[in-house]
Amino acid sequence: MGKYRVLRTARKLRSHRKDQKWPHLGTAPKANPFGGASPAKGMLLEKVGVEAKQPNSAARKCVRVQCIKNGKKIRAFVPNDGEENDEALVAGFGQKSHAVGDIPGVCFKVVKVLTGVVEAKFLVM
Repeated sequence: MGKYRVLRTARKLRSHRKDQKWPHLGTAPKANPFGGASPAKGMLLEKVGVEAKQPNSAARKCVRVQCIKNGKKIRAFVPNDGEENDEALVAGFGQKSHAVGDIPGVCFKVVKVLTGVVEAKFLVM
């Protein structure tokens, strides 16, 4: 990919320079809990209430999720409600998987909860 040669591209040039500073090291997929994939499947471990930033005062519903792919544990925002020990599909939250809004330190969100999967596993065993 070449340089951007359009008007008003200073921000894009700056961010591209920051992203491409050490691309040969291969640390970006290692740091990403998904290992380069966009969504990941994981097990819901526990429910966590995260305090919102000022000036809001609320407890946002979050869960601890353990990725099935590599065993890494992450914290994800839950728009609806999910039970523990369910399988869930987790995706990035904001732009480049950064925290969004007044929820500090939460970079992922639960997209889909697969409820019947775990119950079926226990019935088979």
